[in-house]
Amino acid sequence: METSEDRVLREALYIAENNATVRKCAEAFGVGKSTVHADVTKKLKRADPILFEEVRKVLDVNLSERHIRGGDSTKKMYENKKTRV
Repeated sequence: METSEDRVLREALYIAENNATVRKCAEAFGVGKSTVHADVTKKLKRADPILFEEVRKVLDVNLSERHIRGGDSTKKMYENKKTRV
């Protein structure tokens, strides 16, 4: 049986190794985004402070790029609509 600390560490390693977003991590482990976020921002800090710093850097980059990804996604959506019409 996996403990919650084991899950936290697996999620954190996944994010750090793959530069993954919280959404991608949640999808990979079959848990909710809120669960992953709480795990890697609160529980991880107590479990492994060094890994927490690595994950924090990845999450900060993802946060700073979020608006760009959203804009690209919207652009693709409208381009797809144009080609269908």
